[in-house]
Amino acid sequence: MNEITDRRSTVCHASSIANVPNPDWAKLPLFDRKGWKRLPFGAFADSIGERVEPSAAADEIYVGLDDLDSGCLHIRRWGKGSDVIGTKLRFRKGDIIFGRRRAYQRKLAVAEFDGICSAHAMVVRAKPELVLPEFLPFLMVGDRFMNRAVEISVGSLSPTINWKTLRLEEFALPPLDQQRRFAEILWAMDENVENWRTTKIQLEQAQIAQLGAIMLGMTSEIECRLRDVGDFVPPLGWQVKRAEEIVSGPITKGTTPTRHMNTEKANVPFLKVYNLTFTGDLDFTIDPTYVEPEVHQMELKRSKVRAGDILMNIVGPPLGKTALIPKGFPDANVNQAIAIYRIDDPLIREYFAEYLRTDLAQKWLVKRTKKTSGQQNLTLHVVQQLPVPIPPKEVLGTYVKTAREFASARCAIAGVLKGAVAMGTALMNEL
Repeated sequence: MNEITDRRSTVCHASSIANVPNPDWAKLPLFDRKGWKRLPFGAFADSIGERVEPSAAADEIYVGLDDLDSGCLHIRRWGKGSDVIGTKLRFRKGDIIFGRRRAYQRKLAVAEFDGICSAHAMVVRAKPELVLPEFLPFLMVGDRFMNRAVEISVGSLSPTINWKTLRLEEFALPPLDQQRRFAEILWAMDENVENWRTTKIQLEQAQIAQLGAIMLGMTSEIECRLRDVGDFVPPLGWQVKRAEEIVSGPITKGTTPTRHMNTEKANVPFLKVYNLTFTGDLDFTIDPTYVEPEVHQMELKRSKVRAGDILMNIVGPPLGKTALIPKGFPDANVNQAIAIYRIDDPLIREYFAEYLRTDLAQKWLVKRTKKTSGQQNLTLHVVQQLPVPIPPKEVLGTYVKTAREFASARCAIAGVLKGAVAMGTALMNEL
């Protein structure tokens, strides 16, 4: 079966559909709203509240909110029940995992397997006599649903949706045959988006392999690797320095203001872990937050960052998210979960930004994390002591040149992907 058929079978797995389709359902007009009904969300969907302790599901798949990508209906990352503590929710193949905490992040995905998920999520299951399981995800990921979800969330620091409130919210629902046509079109557009996402991931994997070959391809006589004890054996002509020895100032971390965030006067970007990526790019489209200029100048002195700074999250999971602040990005601040590296030498800066994402660096850091309440934490001392192998200048130049070429290709694919996502979103909202 092709990918789109597989997804359709996934969402239909939740329950069999007794309704026999109209044989001419594919010819139904898209924008004819005859027969549409406004119904409370709870009339055509259930919130599944089956609770489970991770100790009783140690080997099962665990999906946290950090494993869900904003605006993507597919789960690409997960852990195990043994990785977490605290009561979780059980989900089944075909269920929808919806991040009810901080709904503005638009985290919602269709489960393609059974498992457990964060209790800060909501497990939603379609009532197939009224809504098709393959149509419901698109209703929920559309602007009407998401905007309303944000409006009814309660709480200031971590606004959360309550099922008792959501189930009463009314939404317009097409007849089943029309839902079938909508789902057919929208899943086809989703397939196009996923194909471009796959291309982007393949390019990122090629980049890691190519840069790794440049770094380690010169080491046939003496290995350059990470020993169990955490020491490097550099090849001839290489140096190994600690991170604190190559930066232009102290390695620091940010802080979170207690007031004046996203007010009318707030116009200084405030970066959080959500804005860092596994590709090293800064993404300020996710949960953009701003602080007031006075807070930026006075209260957040140690957390100021500027173009050229390198950021890395020191609280997870997951660890390994980084960002090199691009040219033209305004002065900003970061929160306490992010470490700040400032390097004046442009070659060393670009090299180090790429090096932070390598298995070599990440494995060294992960071995030195401290776990607190299910979180991974890195101290600034550990971050400062990170060993950095510095190649000879000619190898360094080749490494950075190759990284730039890959970055240019990534940017081109990201542009196409953004267009595909925008087209799908526009059609979904219009429908």
